[in-house]
Amino acid sequence: VGHAVLAINGAEVNGRLTADGKDVMDFLSNPANYPVSIRFGRHRLSSNEKLMLASMFHSLFAIGSQLSPEVGSSGIEMLETDTFKLHCFQTLTGIKFMVLADPRQAGIDALLRKIYEIYSDFALKNPFYSLEMPIRCELFDQNLKLALEAAEKAGPFGPGS
Repeated sequence: VGHAVLAINGAEVNGRLTADGKDVMDFLSNPANYPVSIRFGRHRLSSNEKLMLASMFHSLFAIGSQLSPEVGSSGIEMLETDTFKLHCFQTLTGIKFMVLADPRQAGIDALLRKIYEIYSDFALKNPFYSLEMPIRCELFDQNLKLALEAAEKAGPFGPGS
């Protein structure tokens, strides 16, 4: 419940259509297309939904840093539930990177640092990027996707487990 088809045989799926415009149900009903690799996940959030969730977390982050008994607290680093963990990495300049992960997933801190490295290399060094605007850079997207795939392949318990 709440999951959707994200990719078929490595090709992204948007709604009911594959990247080349074929209907997913037609593709799956044709026996000639098998064997098939299907990737499931949560449906993609719209830009407005992402902004709304990020602004709610930012408020919780600020409240957490103010209410913390620890002097100089930087705020929330991780929210843990029984179904997911939300990890947050705040840079020295105040930019926050967030990752939602399985509670058993290892190596999220290293992933967050890798995302920051990718952001520094491909967004900040891009002369067309404006701070606090959505990142529209193909190299950033490609490298981010590679980093996320590597973390996903490491498995829920990290490498060597």
